Amino acid sequence: MKLGFEEEQTPYDGPTQSARFWTESWVRSQVYCPNCGRANVSKYENNRPVADFFCSSCKEDYELKSQKNAFGVKVVDGAFRTMSERLAANNNPNLMLLNYDLKKLSVTNFFVVPKHFFIQQIIEKRKPLAATARRAGWVGCNILLERVPEMGKIFLVKSGTPLPRDAVLEKWQKTLFLRDKGAEARGWLIEVMNCVELIGKAEFELADIYDFEQRLSGIYPNNRHVKEKIRQQLQVLRDQGFLDFVSRGRYRLRYVS
Repeated sequence: MKLGFEEEQTPYDGPTQSARFWTESWVRSQVYCPNCGRANVSKYENNRPVADFFCSSCKEDYELKSQKNAFGVKVVDGAFRTMSERLAANNNPNLMLLNYDLKKLSVTNFFVVPKHFFIQQIIEKRKPLAATARRAGWVGCNILLERVPEMGKIFLVKSGTPLPRDAVLEKWQKTLFLRDKGAEARGWLIEVMNCVELIGKAEFELADIYDFEQRLSGIYPNNRHVKEKIRQQLQVLRDQGFLDFVSRGRYRLRYVS
């Protein structure tokens, strides 16, 4: 995988338009599908409302967002209503996030958030635009990357280094079981994944994750049996190979990202 852009490719003079052209051209020529491993993804026609790229083999869709600086805890996205409708309809594309260095004309980081990690809890509603704005009253949204588990961030390039393709495909496959779950079940599993990662230890006890009972109660205020729900999710994560059961009340992360 080559990380550099070809400066002479761009038909634009402005840095913003040129950067968009370079990043889209790079994805089209260098990025393989992390779901099936097909050599290159294809680009949709411009201004398609949902996705930017697709895999002609497995039919996965991808949306690309790129910027110079590293992505922080939030990613600015489009209309809140549109995003909510896409989540409800389950036709959200996978999200590609690309950081680039314009001085070096190359990619610094590139990772994908699989669409099955998109739940309502990671979508933040922004304030409506002011009455003086051109689109007065329009309501956008942010994607809360901090609410996405590390298992949901599939790096193909990290700190200027491409990661092994086999490792990328393996990590992607490990969470595909989430696609078979309904919205609420996926939400619980993802939130428990987050809690497990926040513990910060490869091996942990049930009491460690019970410390997050209040956090989970805040997310699911109508559930009066949070500890039982936690144990249920740990069982699912164990069955799916995310965790190993070590002994009574003790677990170990099988995959450390």
